[in-house]
Amino acid sequence: MNGDEVIAIYESISRLTDEMLAAARAADWELLATLETQCGKHISNLRNCEESISLSDELRTRKVDIIKKILEDDRDIRNLTEPGLRKLSALIQSNQTEQKLLNTYGMGS
Repeated sequence: MNGDEVIAIYESISRLTDEMLAAARAADWELLATLETQCGKHISNLRNCEESISLSDELRTRKVDIIKKILEDDRDIRNLTEPGLRKLSALIQSNQTEQKLLNTYGMGS
C-alpha cells in the first residue's frame, strides 16, 4: 500500500461520516449503525497498514484536512444522537427501578 491508497481510505471514511451525519439528521438509526460498521472496517484497514507508510508533506496535509472534517462530522453526529441516548438510558433505568420495586414488595408476577 502506498500514500495515495492511504489517503483514499481516509477519503472513504470521510464520505461514510457524511452519510452517517445525514442518517443521524434523518433519525435513521439502522442506517447509521450500518455505516458505522463500514467505517470501523476502514479504520481497521488503516491501523494494519498506515504505520509502514511514509506520506509526503502534501499527502500529510491532505490527511490532516480529512481528519479535521471527520472529527467535525463525528461531533455533529454525537450532538444529534446523545439526547436520544440519554432518554433511552433514563427509560431503561426507570424500568429497572420499577422492576426492582415490584420484586422487592412482592407485586411482581
